[in-house]
Amino acid sequence: MLTFAVLYQLHFHIMTLRNNLDQIDLHILDIITKNARIPFKDVAAEVGVSRAAVHQRVNRMIEMNVITGSGYHIDPKKVDYKTCTYVGIYLEKGGFYDDVAKMLQAIPEIVECHYTTGAYAIWLKVYARDNEHLKEILSDKVQKISGISSTETFISLEESFKRQVPINH
Repeated sequence: MLTFAVLYQLHFHIMTLRNNLDQIDLHILDIITKNARIPFKDVAAEVGVSRAAVHQRVNRMIEMNVITGSGYHIDPKKVDYKTCTYVGIYLEKGGFYDDVAKMLQAIPEIVECHYTTGAYAIWLKVYARDNEHLKEILSDKVQKISGISSTETFISLEESFKRQVPINH
């Protein structure tokens, strides 16, 4: 009889094969998601392949959109964005989502936008310099977008942690 853990590993393995990722790719992903600045030579030594193989595999995963970005993560508080807020948006009709999302994308303080199930049609993550700036973003920009019926705002008091999805290899 197969246990849940074995079934999960089989499912994960099949799912991974569909994405053309093998255990070496997953091991590389596990390492670089924990430390994006690690030199490829160090990744290669830990995985047991050449530096060139790591480089080729990372490039292939970039081309496959498994790895979707690179760069530095900036702490918003260090550049004067002290208020992190989540905003739930109610739409007049679900069919307005595409047009509303395009308008929201034009507001630079909105760093995430999700089409969601549940009470809200759209869920945003917004950074503002302070509460006055947040009020301007909401009142003068977000709430004036055609198709939005109302919003509900949640100010984050503290980010306890943030992480990548786990990579099992």
